[in-house]
Amino acid sequence: MSVADRFTERIPGGDAGLIVLLLAVLYLAYIVSGVILGFSLRGQLNSLAVLTFFIGVFAMLSLALNLHWGYTGLFNIGIVGFMAVGIYVMALVSKPIYQPGSAAQVGGLGLPLIVGIIAGMVAAALLGLVVALPALRLRADYLAIVTIAMSEIVRFTFLSSQFQQFQLFGRRVGFGGGSGVILNFQDPLEAFFSAFGLWDAYLGLVEASTAIIPTNPKPVVDGLVYGGVLLVFVAGYFWLLKRTGESPFGRVLKAIREDEDVANSLGKDTNGFKIKSFMLGCALMGLAGILWFMTQGAVTPNTFRPRITFFVWIALIIGGAGSNTGSIVGGAMFAALLYQGPRYLKNVIEEILPSADAPSSFGPAISPLISQADPLPFVFYTLDSVRQLQLVIMGVVLIWLMHNRPEGLLGHRKETAASIDLTARRGRAVAADGGEDDE
Repeated sequence: MSVADRFTERIPGGDAGLIVLLLAVLYLAYIVSGVILGFSLRGQLNSLAVLTFFIGVFAMLSLALNLHWGYTGLFNIGIVGFMAVGIYVMALVSKPIYQPGSAAQVGGLGLPLIVGIIAGMVAAALLGLVVALPALRLRADYLAIVTIAMSEIVRFTFLSSQFQQFQLFGRRVGFGGGSGVILNFQDPLEAFFSAFGLWDAYLGLVEASTAIIPTNPKPVVDGLVYGGVLLVFVAGYFWLLKRTGESPFGRVLKAIREDEDVANSLGKDTNGFKIKSFMLGCALMGLAGILWFMTQGAVTPNTFRPRITFFVWIALIIGGAGSNTGSIVGGAMFAALLYQGPRYLKNVIEEILPSADAPSSFGPAISPLISQADPLPFVFYTLDSVRQLQLVIMGVVLIWLMHNRPEGLLGHRKETAASIDLTARRGRAVAADGGEDDE
């Protein structure tokens, strides 16, 4: 049994208990940071809402990537392209019909939001099919080249003036070109709760929250509730991929990951299985892109640069490929510690240390450290440049992981091949034989 398995077994609730424990620690750290920074209750709730949002989106993307890389061994570094297709197609379908004189220069087809979400997922899956048909027959490095090229092709397509505005079914629609597209469809939370007949109850919750947030509580409540909705989607992703991994389909995917030639020799259509896995993962990435950007008010093509893809890869590497629990853990740790963490750490340190102006360049920052052994100018310079150093910090963490824990925190966990737990039956058999388990 691996160290990761033993650690998880000691936590009540197993995988779920581990995730809850990690989230509790991260939220507590942010609450303590807020106390140090003197945040009001509104500020504390806003910071927790932002943290929940990024934990949700990075956990979903890590789970989707885990289906490609952790389950099937498909090296996809075009994640951001499928996210872009998802949100842009969803906007095309669900934006209101164009009205002359409106702020939005292009409209959509005016269909319900759920139809747009489904259309975005289908479009991302179909793009995955187009990429998969020629590329999955090649080696993994060629698939990586094809997917990152695809993501850039998608970005430049949405930047193109040819697609800035066009006619579709007699409607004036478009992707907005470099200026982006305004997401002026129905409020996602309103659409979500209205679908279950709960919108009036939600408005009652907002009204009741005035007891603790007297002024304009709706944005705060919206942020917290939307973060909770994202965590529900994370649970849905986890359940879907867990069931997939335990199914015969998932076991074939893992066989392909380990040795495709062996799986092929047993009569499995490995190309067909890889295409289905790739399409499913791309649809989940498209949905994650929709959930990430649908509340932003507007979206531009240059948002979808390759670095988001590498952020997702870092999250998966931290948690450990092949483990759904590890994907969530990695997504949460990346969001809290590497993506949002440096900014909060900067604010906390600046609150504790005496105030001073940061040097404007590296020379004046390092000179007092060498000549006078005074580290404060260098510390202030580092804090002032923390946004620029964020990628450096991620790189250092990645290098450390590659040297010390290449399988990630929960990677290489032993997985049962059966969909039911056979441990108890195996233990009774060993006891009946009077032998010992020498695994």
